[in-house]
This record gives sequence, C-alpha cells and structure tokens, in this order.
Amino acid sequence: MSKVKKKIKTIRIDVDKCNGCRSCEMICSSFHANPQYSSNNPARSRIRVIRDPHKDIYVPVYAGEYTESECSGRDKYTINGKEYDECAFCRASCPSRSEFKEPDSGLPLKCDMCESDPTLEKPLCVQWCLADALIYEEREEEVEEDVKQEEIEVGLESMVDKYGLQKILDTVARMKKKD
Repeated sequence: MSKVKKKIKTIRIDVDKCNGCRSCEMICSSFHANPQYSSNNPARSRIRVIRDPHKDIYVPVYAGEYTESECSGRDKYTINGKEYDECAFCRASCPSRSEFKEPDSGLPLKCDMCESDPTLEKPLCVQWCLADALIYEEREEEVEEDVKQEEIEVGLESMVDKYGLQKILDTVARMKKKD
C-alpha cells in the first residue's frame, strides 16, 4: 500500500440556517433529470430535507454510499423533544428504506457533487441555497491506496510500448536522483 493525496469534496450542513425551502432538492432533481433540466421530481434528488414543520426543524441530508444490508442498530435522537431514529439522518441507500433510490428503477442514488462538463465551481444545491445552510468544502487528505500489481504492469507495458524501455529507465533514474 502507498499513501497518496486525494481531494475530498464534502458539503457541510448548518442545520440552524436551513429554512426548509427545499430549493436544494428541486435543483438537484432537475440537474439529474434526463434530459437535464427537463423535469422536477424530488424523489430523484440526491439531497433530502428531513423536516418537522411544527417545531421549525429542517435537516438537509445528501446521499452517500450504497450498502447491501441494513444497519444492526437503531439509535434514537431527540431534537427539541421530537424523537428521530438514525435512519432519518443516514446518508446510505439500503434495502430497508426507499430514500435515495431512483423511483423508476429502484437503483441507489449517490451525490456526485454535480459532476458535469464543464465542471461546476460547487454543487448546485450549495449555489441555490439562499439561507447558506449548505457549505461546499474541498480538502486534501493523505490516504492509503492499494495498487494492484497487475495495474502497475499494464501501465508500464503501455508506457514501454509508447516510449521504449530505455527512455522509461532514464526517466526513473533521473527521478531517483531528485529524491
């Protein structure tokens, strides 16, 4: 395993600022419509606003990784006297609930930070959040990455085919001297 720097993109949520307008849900579902911006269906949104309008509590939650099995624990949270189970705030798409699943196919949805061409400066939900409850953050983290030997060999073979073995060896020797 080797350590590599990876760019981590996240959306920080300031629950105290969310007013429950759901513009994040609307723009997300519209962006992911096919064709793009042709329809508006919050069930296709990669972000959901959990709400308790009587207590004026709104919690945006964006979709995370898919999990093949449901959680074993069901913790409860009490916010301003109202009880929520952990599923309400969970970012995963799983077999035990319908949130973060494509309504037509049932396939899991995951936030892709509005990847597009051209690349957006920040996800649309963050751009459209007039209350500034969603904050886009990027950071670099050093993570362990397991590189398979076969992948290295395939890469080296293609480089040797393209540049020749001697050119590769000269480059590696020059790089070693820099260290």
